[in-house]
Amino acid sequence: MKKILFLIMFAFVAGSTEAQINKPFTIPEVSGWTAGEGVFAATGRILVKNKDKAALDVANQLCVDAKQLLSMDLRVEGGRERAGDIIIRTDDLRALGSEGYQLRIGKSVEITAATQQGLYWGTRTLLQMMEQTAGHTLPCGTITDKPQYAHRGFMIDCGRKYIPMDYLKKLVRIMGYYKMNVLQVHLNDNGFKQYFGNDWSKTQAAFRLECDTYPGLTARDGSYTKQEFRELCHLANRYGVEIIPEIDVPAHSLAFTHYRPSLASEQYGADHLDLSNPEVYNFLNGLFKEYLEGDNPVFVGPRVCIGTDEYSNADQQVIEQFRSFTDHYIRLVEQYGKTAVVWGALTHAKGTTPVKADGVVMNCWYNGFAKPSDMKELGYKLVSIPDGAVYIVPAAGYYYDYLNIEHLYNSWTPAHIGNETFEEGDSAILGGMFAVWNDHPGNGITVKDIHHRVMPALQTLSAKCWSGQTVGFPFTEWNEQRTKLSEAPGVNELGRLGTEPRQTVFQQEKVKPGDTLSVEEIGWDYAVTFTIDCQKESKGTILFASDNATFFLSDPDEGNIGFAHDGYLETFNYRLPEQGQVTLTIEGTNTMTRLLIDGRERSKLEREELYVADEAHQYRLSRNTTIVPQNGAGQQWFPKVFSKGARMYHVRTLVFPLRRVGQFNSSVTNLTVKNFI
Repeated sequence: MKKILFLIMFAFVAGSTEAQINKPFTIPEVSGWTAGEGVFAATGRILVKNKDKAALDVANQLCVDAKQLLSMDLRVEGGRERAGDIIIRTDDLRALGSEGYQLRIGKSVEITAATQQGLYWGTRTLLQMMEQTAGHTLPCGTITDKPQYAHRGFMIDCGRKYIPMDYLKKLVRIMGYYKMNVLQVHLNDNGFKQYFGNDWSKTQAAFRLECDTYPGLTARDGSYTKQEFRELCHLANRYGVEIIPEIDVPAHSLAFTHYRPSLASEQYGADHLDLSNPEVYNFLNGLFKEYLEGDNPVFVGPRVCIGTDEYSNADQQVIEQFRSFTDHYIRLVEQYGKTAVVWGALTHAKGTTPVKADGVVMNCWYNGFAKPSDMKELGYKLVSIPDGAVYIVPAAGYYYDYLNIEHLYNSWTPAHIGNETFEEGDSAILGGMFAVWNDHPGNGITVKDIHHRVMPALQTLSAKCWSGQTVGFPFTEWNEQRTKLSEAPGVNELGRLGTEPRQTVFQQEKVKPGDTLSVEEIGWDYAVTFTIDCQKESKGTILFASDNATFFLSDPDEGNIGFAHDGYLETFNYRLPEQGQVTLTIEGTNTMTRLLIDGRERSKLEREELYVADEAHQYRLSRNTTIVPQNGAGQQWFPKVFSKGARMYHVRTLVFPLRRVGQFNSSVTNLTVKNFI
């Protein structure tokens, strides 16, 4: 056994340092590769050694994924090993840790690991390699692989914008495909009051989980049942992903004070809980209890985030109350057998009241709030999530709209937290994450817009959290190759069709009412063209629809060409004539949607700059923005220019729907869909 462990470690070190011939491209990059001779072609059999349940579960998942990704029929069988087999087995490869694996490619493929997690990661490497070759063949060689950092994650803000459960389920599949193993779900938050007439009672706020303890607390514009959330956690585990649920208190807490105004701080604002009020503790103790207690808790995984960021530090007495509050909820979470995760705040809230550090995970996001070196000295385990490097705030005009992935790929690792740099492999640094914060509710940003920002960030953080400084591919090559990989087996949330510029990816001579087309949608960049022999259409007439969007021949409000998605209605400055023939082209990118009539631009929807009214004005914000607040279903606010002190950018993009054809009077012919990336 000692000889086997020595050989594994030698292969791992050698593979990381020597010139690696024809190293396969994967994300994350494999740690060690030794090239062999020849090519492997699978015959369809998977063998599982020793009736190993962990290996069998991985093998069965591989069969499903290979069918979805490669249209390849694999089957788990017994019998003697033959050329072309894929063999999956656990072995005592302790040198590779809980996530490492070995993948040997010769006459057969053999994946071995000490754990089910390691075996699963090995199959992700196998699938990524297979999807890049004709016939799904593999070059012979040996991969010995393990991550440098154990925590490789993403945090998504579901509080300010509802993120449907269907998307979260796709997201964990994508994360699993790229060996990202932590998804932190931010379950409550609120907008900024300057966008809502400086009125806390009208400011958007939401808590996204079903709640029996406090009926009426759950947001009405989108939420998750407790059973749905449990199922998400269990599904994520199948794909190697841990869900960390987050209830963010005592700041960012407007959803709770909307529900019970007596909990709000009069001094610091209604988004702050009043830490001198004992009822705050009673309320939150009951809330956490609902999701943590029992044999089948809603919060399934081992860790729970309690928030604790950005509370006022204007008064030392309040700081001490904040520290006491933080310590209380760390210990409360631990009473239920969970590890507490906090947002770093203890430099900002420096005081004498003790706060438990041992066994606590701290997300280090801004060094002014929590200086990482000091937090390490206190004993916290740190997750690197520096706001200046890895924060996405879509269309906000601050932080990043899209991450600077070239800088991250070339220069960043989780050992870099703001202006502090730790040694690679420092045991205090668990790993890294990036985040999407939906700070501006009502700004037109859809889940599709968010996802378009997530994918390059996720691939980059996958590479850097797994490999650290040892990424070997030049960025230009890596950046070109990354777009050729699928999002995950059975997932095409980007709506990618075709691979060549200006490629016609779908055509249909006649589009009949009620048709079902063979494609769901097309993502950016695209051009969709069709000819209409016009008849009078009623308002609300649908031409195309998908699960994500609706395209109108006559929008419900004005009767113009338009589209709706995620609760937004956007319209072009054009109405179809009641007779005659026109050819429409809709072009879409991640920044605009434009309408061409007979080849000439007629209307273009780009990012528009909006400003919010102050209290001295009566106002109606823009027709295209609908916000249903926690405290008043059906109320709407629409931004209009009054004061440049509260600027917002409104985004008007469209991933074009195609699957379902609506009912209409006109004749639609010559549908052509082109990908012009």
